[in-house]
Amino acid sequence: MSRRKQLLLALCSTMMIYIVWFQQGNLVLLIGVLFALPFIISQAFIVCVGFIIFSYFRIHEAFPILEPLRIPQLLALASLAGLGWQLWLKRETITWQSLHTQLVIFTAWVLVSCIAATNRAEAFANFNGNFIKIFIMVFAISWLPTRLTQLQKIPFFLILSGLCIGGLALYNKANGIGLVEGTRVTIGRDIGSVLGDPNDLALVLLFPVSFALAYSFHGNKWQRGLTIITLIVLLMSILATQSRGGLLGIASGIFALALLKSRSVIAPVIFSSIGLLALIALAGISDRSSGGAAEDGIDESAMGRIYAWQAAFNMAVANPFTGVGLDNFLYNYYFYSPHWDGKNHAVHSTWMQIIAETGFAGLVLFLLMLIGALKVSYRLLKRLNNHEMKPLAQGLWLGMVSFCVSGTFLTQGTNWPLYILIGLILALDRLTLIPEDKHASLN
Repeated sequence: MSRRKQLLLALCSTMMIYIVWFQQGNLVLLIGVLFALPFIISQAFIVCVGFIIFSYFRIHEAFPILEPLRIPQLLALASLAGLGWQLWLKRETITWQSLHTQLVIFTAWVLVSCIAATNRAEAFANFNGNFIKIFIMVFAISWLPTRLTQLQKIPFFLILSGLCIGGLALYNKANGIGLVEGTRVTIGRDIGSVLGDPNDLALVLLFPVSFALAYSFHGNKWQRGLTIITLIVLLMSILATQSRGGLLGIASGIFALALLKSRSVIAPVIFSSIGLLALIALAGISDRSSGGAAEDGIDESAMGRIYAWQAAFNMAVANPFTGVGLDNFLYNYYFYSPHWDGKNHAVHSTWMQIIAETGFAGLVLFLLMLIGALKVSYRLLKRLNNHEMKPLAQGLWLGMVSFCVSGTFLTQGTNWPLYILIGLILALDRLTLIPEDKHASLN
């Protein structure tokens, strides 16, 4: 069939779908899916990446004009269809790695904690609505890419998404939209968006910073320049959230990058320490109504975290094996907190979240998975030192270091960042493993 006839057929099909939709409404979506199947099957990895970006960066909540399109739901269905079809076609070439096993074991324990949860309805709502999607997408990211060029696109999409969210955060800050405590920027707070919490917004913005740091030193002059501009926007938007966890994540990323670029340890320590102090001054944390300079001794924000961490530890002591259940911390805060001020508090710590919601056993399994990811990431960093994928390997390592540090103040245990990193680490390790290493690992 000639190119002209293909275009004519596509135009006629589009017009037919529009006419049927105009007459019958949403029933035409079923027909539309049939026409989209070839693209979904051939570009399953890109579709999965689109779903991850919309789910993690909450693009549809940041720009409410996209809400009626139901893009996350459509991408979720397309991702599952494409993943199932591709895995069926490639079932003989799928590589199972030890990190997959550790992920499955931890996920199984999270499911056990849901069964034993104090509020099973809330636990399973989070498990079915969020965590199981994250779990499936790790396998999608690690198995679907067949070429390194596909992985090279991921940092671009993450950095671009971060630029969109960071730019909107700076716009809200400049116009006084959705500010918390008078100074801390948020996005979509009026519609109940996840980005409506300054700490969660800082977490979302922190993820692409690691890749922006790595790619600022790679590529041609224009690519480096654009990446540096994006990095500045991301840093300024994180500063606008006045999140201490966000500042620690930035400082740890800069410190890890300085270690990679310098043979000395002292210089990166001094440089990152000075940088952290400068970031704190620029962020204006002393101006916060909670945790600011106006409070004597240990500020209200810090004490709130200490009380929350004490509550988390008490939950783990009372339920050492399974904890109180996934997403059950808030519902149990009153019963385990040593201090009650009339409202529940978020845990604001990855480690305390895991220990409270999955118990000591869950924390051990989580740490084993995390250590396994760090080992593979460090191995990639060394193996790809002179490889074209070196910037991606550096970005993944910086992301892992930033996660471990910022996790002390940000709740990321069952959220997207770590699991996206794990999926990319597994995919990069699989696609860059030389035949000799692969043969050795199989034996």
